[in-house]
Amino acid sequence: MKNKITVAIAGQEYTMVAEEDENYVHRCATLVDSQVRDVMDGARLGRSDAAVLAAMNIADQFFREQEASENLRRQIKDGLDENARLKMELSEAKREIFKLQNAHKS
Repeated sequence: MKNKITVAIAGQEYTMVAEEDENYVHRCATLVDSQVRDVMDGARLGRSDAAVLAAMNIADQFFREQEASENLRRQIKDGLDENARLKMELSEAKREIFKLQNAHKS
């Protein structure tokens, strides 16, 4: 179900149509509003120029977070691979100990 939600960004009201709930849309609008206002603060920019610069800032944050997420995924995969390797070494060591114990009993 699509929701119609009115939000304010840089003093301008916008009606959004979204499948997401109202709280989520307001969170998005709050982020955009904050970014636009930060860009406009102390600068003599129109709303549309500020919106473009804010969009660039948000895109930059997105790509940096995406890269950080990919680095974490890679670290987790490396950790899982190391864990699997160590389990295999442990299993081989247990087999070797078992062989040595049986050879010593004979």
